[in-house]
Amino acid sequence: MTTTEWITDIALVLVVFRQLREGRLDHKTFLIPLGIVAFVAYSYLDSVPTGGNDLVLIAALTAVGAALGVAGGAYTRIRTLGGHLMIKAGAVSAILWVLGMGARMGFQLWVEHGGGADDVARFSIAHHITGDQAWVTAFVLMAVTEVVARVGTIYLRSRARTVSPAAPVLDRTA
Repeated sequence: MTTTEWITDIALVLVVFRQLREGRLDHKTFLIPLGIVAFVAYSYLDSVPTGGNDLVLIAALTAVGAALGVAGGAYTRIRTLGGHLMIKAGAVSAILWVLGMGARMGFQLWVEHGGGADDVARFSIAHHITGDQAWVTAFVLMAVTEVVARVGTIYLRSRARTVSPAAPVLDRTA
């Protein structure tokens, strides 16, 4: 893994660890993780391979990312305190986040340094996956989808808490 890959993976893990302590729900809650995955998508998504069963692999891992993201967002506590929305990632949310991020990091380390490259190559041939780019695309889209689904779930839940005109809104000053 490159230094940039380590930094982005660790930054995404720290996003949720930062939320283990309750804090105000503000624009940073949404912009920081979305900015990180936008950078990752820009850096690693050159194309979406469509040969063989590449789209099946991509769709499967994207669906896993969506499930992890929605569940992580659902297990994040949002409450009103002193006219502000407060957010706190619960243990389940943090575990799901680390599980998703850790699985991708673990897979990459296993392939690059743990002797998994031959196993992945054999699996790819047996299941008609055309090459490395299919795996890269699948894991990048899994990460992007997990982040977008989690942030989207938190956003929708926060909007449901601010339905009345007198209810607090996102803190735009933080």
